[in-house]
Amino acid sequence: MVAKPRVQPLVNYLASIRADQPGRELPCFDPCDGGINARVLFLLEAPGPKAVGSTFISRNNLDQSAKNMCLSLKAAGIARTDTLLWNIVPWYVGNQGRIRPVNAKDIREATPYLQELLALLPHLEIIVLMGRKAQMMKPPIRELTALPILETFHPSPRVFNSMPTYKAHVETTFRNVSALLNRSRLSQ
Repeated sequence: MVAKPRVQPLVNYLASIRADQPGRELPCFDPCDGGINARVLFLLEAPGPKAVGSTFISRNNLDQSAKNMCLSLKAAGIARTDTLLWNIVPWYVGNQGRIRPVNAKDIREATPYLQELLALLPHLEIIVLMGRKAQMMKPPIRELTALPILETFHPSPRVFNSMPTYKAHVETTFRNVSALLNRSRLSQ
């Protein structure tokens, strides 16, 4: 599936990052998502151990954050082909199966790659920053695009299980994304 035309440019993009960042663990984009045809880019912090283990950033990974993301997107009625899930730092920032928080150095190193990614997404209409670390990228992203940028919480189990208002915020944000996409479809 990674050879599909909507995914192949992203595979090439990842190959260039791997060449620039040898030794870093860098999962692939989920080929079941929209690829370069995505209308919404959901940006989280960094890939976790399950994403590295599965080799994909996917709502189908066997972790609770992926499950929360999957269920929230489905409840909002956002088509999978309209989405692309990614991270502000595209490589794993942990060691021995234990992730650490993204820091300012990680973000500085990753910013040029995000700029390259945005250039590969001609149908992009909305960017959703999920979590505090992802939201740190809003100023650099704003310099790159005038697209709407929405902010919400990370879909981690710690957030969803301990803060019901945060989970509700994610769900409301996703419904807003769905409404924006539907309006855009109607106006075309």
